[in-house]
Amino acid sequence: MANESSGQTIPAHQHPAQSSDNVKYLSDDEIQQFLDDLDHNDDGFIDYKEVEQKLDQAHQELVPKPDAHHIIKRGHDCHDKDARHVFLRSLMGSDADRISRQEFADIVRQWNIPSLKQAKKEEEDEKTYFRRRPGWRKIRAYWAVHGPEIAFLALVISMQVAFGVWQFVKYYTTPEYRAAFGWGVVMAKTCAGALYPTFFFLILSMSRYLSTALRRSYYISRFINWDLSQDFHIRISCVAILLATLHALGHLTGSFVHGSNPANEQQVADLLGPDSVPRPYIAYIRSLPGFTGLTALGLMYTLSLLSIPQVRRWNYEIFQLGHLLMFPIIGLMMAHGTAHLLQWPMFGYFLAFPTLLVLVERATRILLGFHSISARLKVLDDEAVEITAVIPSERLWKYRAGQYIFLQVPKISFFQWHPFTVSSCRGNEMTVHIKTDGNWTGKLRELGGTTGEIEIRIGVNGPFGAPAQRFYDFSHSVIIGAGIGVTPFSGILADLQHKDDLDHGGPLGPTVHPDSLADITQTSPGLTDSSSDETTLEGPVRNEELSDGGRCFADDYRQVDFHWMVRDRNYLLWISDLLNEVSVSQTWHRENEQRRHLEIRLNTHVTAKSKSVVTHVYRWLLEMHRTKEHPASPLTGLLNPTHFGRPDFDKILDEHYDELREHQLKRRKKEEEGSPGRGDDVDKELRVGVFYCGAPVVGEILADKCKELTTRGRHDGSKIEYHFMIEVFG
Repeated sequence: MANESSGQTIPAHQHPAQSSDNVKYLSDDEIQQFLDDLDHNDDGFIDYKEVEQKLDQAHQELVPKPDAHHIIKRGHDCHDKDARHVFLRSLMGSDADRISRQEFADIVRQWNIPSLKQAKKEEEDEKTYFRRRPGWRKIRAYWAVHGPEIAFLALVISMQVAFGVWQFVKYYTTPEYRAAFGWGVVMAKTCAGALYPTFFFLILSMSRYLSTALRRSYYISRFINWDLSQDFHIRISCVAILLATLHALGHLTGSFVHGSNPANEQQVADLLGPDSVPRPYIAYIRSLPGFTGLTALGLMYTLSLLSIPQVRRWNYEIFQLGHLLMFPIIGLMMAHGTAHLLQWPMFGYFLAFPTLLVLVERATRILLGFHSISARLKVLDDEAVEITAVIPSERLWKYRAGQYIFLQVPKISFFQWHPFTVSSCRGNEMTVHIKTDGNWTGKLRELGGTTGEIEIRIGVNGPFGAPAQRFYDFSHSVIIGAGIGVTPFSGILADLQHKDDLDHGGPLGPTVHPDSLADITQTSPGLTDSSSDETTLEGPVRNEELSDGGRCFADDYRQVDFHWMVRDRNYLLWISDLLNEVSVSQTWHRENEQRRHLEIRLNTHVTAKSKSVVTHVYRWLLEMHRTKEHPASPLTGLLNPTHFGRPDFDKILDEHYDELREHQLKRRKKEEEGSPGRGDDVDKELRVGVFYCGAPVVGEILADKCKELTTRGRHDGSKIEYHFMIEVFG
């Protein structure tokens, strides 16, 4: 978006949402509702102390766990009190202790706070987006998001049906089988046929190395999505145990009963040989196929019971150890058909390859558990920790931001391995951010104690996955993510920024924390005090401004628009340091570079609904309260501005297109005038990558909008193309 800054700290009157052409400010009715809450005695005046008290109450409600970056605190610290006082006085524009209601209404109107009604309308617009679109566009958008998954499931189901039908036809149309074992053999072998591909995909879905290899191809990874295979794994496990149960019932209540009947001995002898009779019912149970099948089925039910959510929450270690039963289950199933009673043992061939992959991975993980490495555990807040480790150079695989690892902490448990995304990787130093929302992660947080940072030993298995391989194919990208699932994207941004700093200079150093941001802002004109009337600040830097006045793009220029949707501001706190590093570096490059190489524009959207206009107004007031000493948002801890309400991606992408189109026209005009610059590629196609990770409904909107903008680029001659890619991360 043209109006949105690349992490620049913006005072109240320059917040991107307030300077947007599409914004609607508080209506008269909303302002009156806000004043009614302040003027509770209905005397027609607003007391300054009442406004200040309400701001404190709002802060207590909105930020229940104040942290280092929260500059407005409930205590009576002199500095905080003075900062709050200066901030409020600058907003009210008066030193009077009482202001008339009408005068204060005019002041509130000048704050330019976006309307709550508009935010609610945008949410409704998102829900009704496709009502205004033709049916074929709905289908196209749905297929862009769900198509590969549907196609893969269709492949799996078609293979199950095909093998099941093959076995059904074989045993139903051959009189010898039914004469010897009755209807039970048809039912059992039909289910067995469907089990062949079922167990093949079930075991294959546990292979992380395979998923990493598949991620090298975007289209294959969209079709065979192992990175988010948990749902598929659970569902196909349920299908497997159902088919195995029906297979057992077919034998136990059908073929074994029919085959042990003395009246059918001759038919059994004709099929299996004269040595196979007489054979009583118990002999079928005690046979190799009977014993291995029933034991495997019993272990499958045991494994299923140990995998239910209640057990996982109660004791994750039992949940993980229970999954080791899969290896004896596989062994028993391979042995199940080796007696060659009815056909050659093909089941083992289906299991061999995926089992080998999983065995190698599990053996590797066990060995790595015995070779732990040193790491630093740092407590970020009550709900998040950071682990930093230097990966030994003898490791075969290079670690990259956006990939994920399996992490083990022997001090907590030798057997538990948990997957976490790599937040950043600089050389051999890898950093992982962990949100403490479970039993194991809670114990990890407790290890930090009150010291804040300790040395621990960890086991690391990985890396797995590939960080948005096609991300580097585009010079312009729009990244959209929701919740903590966007961590891989933020890691990629931090990695991009770090490389830009190494190549072209920048504020390199340790991780940037809110406590130290004030020191950085002293030397960065783009980060200044928003509470003083004498302070001025550059507004958001537009692309075309960079190519004017002697400043222009470098040949390797890359622009990234990053939109992060979170339900609650607490989801932002734990990763604010990582994004603030990007913000500070972007400010430094904006002030010190003549030719921009990398422009990252951070946009965070807190989507939790405001219950009242009063909460909505105070939330905005808190967001706008930024000073030179504390430039980060009191609500989120982020340097970049925060938006409240669900983002309207229809408008966001329209503005993004208009910005690129405007810039393209300016470059073409300069080229026609003979100005030196990068005019040689003005008429080339401009490809924009739109990466999304989140709820499918937003993905469908984005997919449809990308098609619409690509069509527009074809018709107006701009040749701007928007390529939608839904990303999957483990």
